[in-house]
Formats: sequence, C-alpha cells, structure tokens
Amino acid sequence: MTRIILIFSVLLIKTGYSPKTLEQNYEKAYFASGCFWCVEGIYENIKGVIEVNSGYSGGRMKNPTYQQVMRGKTGHAETVEIIYDPEIIDFKTLVNVFFGSHDPSTLNRQGPDRGTQYRSIAFYKSKNEKNEIENEINRLLNNSSYDKITTQVKPFKIFYLAEEYHQDYKKNNPNDMYIMKVSAPRINKFKMNFPELIK
Repeated sequence: MTRIILIFSVLLIKTGYSPKTLEQNYEKAYFASGCFWCVEGIYENIKGVIEVNSGYSGGRMKNPTYQQVMRGKTGHAETVEIIYDPEIIDFKTLVNVFFGSHDPSTLNRQGPDRGTQYRSIAFYKSKNEKNEIENEINRLLNNSSYDKITTQVKPFKIFYLAEEYHQDYKKNNPNDMYIMKVSAPRINKFKMNFPELIK
C-alpha cells in the first residue's frame, strides 16, 4: 500500500498536479444578505463560482450554532463563503451581484426575515476589495437607486461553516415552503437581472 501511494505521489508531482495546484488560483469572498438558503442559491448559478458554503460571520461567539445565531445574541449574520475563479469572474462583479440581489436599504431585514442575523454585510480582505464595495455604494446613492444603504462594510475575520443540513438547502429541499415562496422567486429575479452571468 505504501509503495502504491508513493508511486501515485510521484506521478502527481511529474504531471504537476497537487491539491495546492488545483486550488491555488481560486479566491474567496464573503457576503451576508439575508437567509443563506437564498444567497447560496444565487451565487451557485454564476459562471466562475466554484462552490458556495453557508455559515456565520461578523459576530463575537466562537463556533456558533444555528439556534444561537437565530436568537440574535451572537452578533453573527447568516453569511455565504464564495469560492471563485478570478480568471472568470472578479470581485467587483460579485459585489454588483450582492447589491443587485437584495435590498441594502432595509436594516436588519430581508423580505419576511427580521433580526440582526439577517443584516446586510459586505466583507473585505484587502484595501482594494473595500474600495470596490464603497465605490458601488456611492454609485447606487449617487444615481438615486436608494435613499440610504444600511450595508455594513467590515473587514473579514472568520467564517464558521453552518450545519450540514444547511448546505445546498434549496437543491435538497425544493418543496420546502420557504424555498418555494421566498428563495425561488428571489433567485429567479436575480437570473432575470443578470442573464449574462448565469452558467
């Protein structure tokens, strides 16, 4: 068995493949814009997005559970982690999708969901990403798309992966009433507004 693993490893090295090689060009972005069942479904449809994970970020508590976040005591918001290929889609486009697929003017609310856990947050990991977010906010305000924008612009610190049953929730639960009445209409509206980005 050891010999087989060694031979396989040598072949990988010779052909240039390794886990790092396969992933080294991918980047991550983090956004909170309401229920992560909806947001996950939106970004999963975009060309260049490799994977989307649902979780929690922006708060104080370590390793929060869904029940704790829902009580609004952790400071976390439902957040998605977007793994994407920057050679196909850039961070600026992801920001445009973020602001174009939810209402950033409503404080601690998206649709029927209310509470700080549903607040709008755009996380940044560099000065350039922060500038892209702020530029889009200024553009939306200057062209009177919104009278105000309540989105928080925060430096990214840590992302806690949500429980397994939350991952790919829409795909796994297409007949769920919330999915049919809230998530699906929101995702379909996004597809109509950004047809050029759909896979």
